[in-house]
Amino acid sequence: MRYLPQSGGEVAAMLKEIGCGGMEELFSSVPCEIAIEGRAGLNKGLSEQELLDLYYKRALKNRSLLCVPSFLGAGAYNHYVPVAIDQMLLRSEFYTAYTPYQPEMAQGTLQAIFEYQSMMAELTGMDAANASLYDGASSTPEAVLMAHRIKKGKKVLVAASLNPFYKETLRTYTRYLEFEIVEIGWTRDGRLDLDAMKKHVDGNTCAVVAGSPNFFGVVEDIAAIKEALPAENRPLLVTMVAEALSLALLTPPGRLGADIVAGEARSFGNPIGYGGPALGFITTKKEYARQIPGRIAGQTVDKEGRRSFVLTLTTREQHIRREKATSNICSNEGLCMLAATIYLSLMGRVGLRKLAEQNLAKCEYLKKTLKDAGFKMVFDGPTFNEILVELPFAPEKAAEKLLSEGIEGGLSVKKFYDGLANGCLLAVTELTRKEDIDKLVKLLGGVK
Repeated sequence: MRYLPQSGGEVAAMLKEIGCGGMEELFSSVPCEIAIEGRAGLNKGLSEQELLDLYYKRALKNRSLLCVPSFLGAGAYNHYVPVAIDQMLLRSEFYTAYTPYQPEMAQGTLQAIFEYQSMMAELTGMDAANASLYDGASSTPEAVLMAHRIKKGKKVLVAASLNPFYKETLRTYTRYLEFEIVEIGWTRDGRLDLDAMKKHVDGNTCAVVAGSPNFFGVVEDIAAIKEALPAENRPLLVTMVAEALSLALLTPPGRLGADIVAGEARSFGNPIGYGGPALGFITTKKEYARQIPGRIAGQTVDKEGRRSFVLTLTTREQHIRREKATSNICSNEGLCMLAATIYLSLMGRVGLRKLAEQNLAKCEYLKKTLKDAGFKMVFDGPTFNEILVELPFAPEKAAEKLLSEGIEGGLSVKKFYDGLANGCLLAVTELTRKEDIDKLVKLLGGVK
């Protein structure tokens, strides 16, 4: 909104035009009990230079967490972002990375989308990927609604170990659609309870949704889930991936039987950014490609035989009949998608796998060090770069102690799971140093 200053004469003229005798009369509808007499104790305004100086001085009083070792994860992981990404994103042609409606004017953007989709499809073991979604949370209901369009049922089985924010977003999306959402618990290893799942599957079930790695960092047995589903009128298996880097090391969910793989790709070249922006993705089998939300860029040749790129599939309501649209996604998040494309290109297949191995190794070191110090893991299933440890005291108490010593501790999960009151979720990445892990465990051991 623009700020348009007016002189006293202009204000008087406007008040006269609308029939008000003064500013008091203009705001006469404000109840007396909440109105403030006088000038509300406001000080005289500052000049631009004085205002900037004031904020600089206040900023010096802040305690920055930028250089503090952090063990927070829960769906947002602190990975290193190569400086080349920011430099390439500064190119003016990428700053307006909106939907490329005119292919003859947007070959670079279309190629970037095509390359991104190709890499995401390969990482997930799927045939097709869309341009992008807002984040991992919104990609969950998009995947479920896609499954509903294919299977028609309105019952969804969701692993209780799925990221709580993803589950909340799913419930918000489907609140008025008469969906039945049933949460399925976990077994001792932290994986989906297959026996409980089989009891709830029926002809109205359109999807089974499980996170891998799940909210506790445990890697689900996707093949076992697929095998446990009925062969006749089988619901679609949706795998949600909150840590995209795991795809560089684990067997792609698509090869294990998943029908839709969706989640969060912020780990690929996008910073944490105080909560956003994020980068959601969704991939699927070829036969379901027309039900995917968003758009798909394809490769072809022009009339002169030159390699070129087009929007092969667009499903927004502007392009086709509103009732046929799969989703009202208002942006393809082009800049975030481009950052991921550059990141994956820089890392390459070998580099990305080595990075994933480093994350896994550091998590295993954290797990071993905690066990040696007498702490117990809540689950004994395989994990990637995140674990849930049971503390003998309130996690909030530990967080205060750690922060006072220059470490940002993990996340208490009791807000999301009543039965895990002392559960603390700890995540490590390539940015976590061995000495930080040792210091964390030592400090936790000293909490009384």
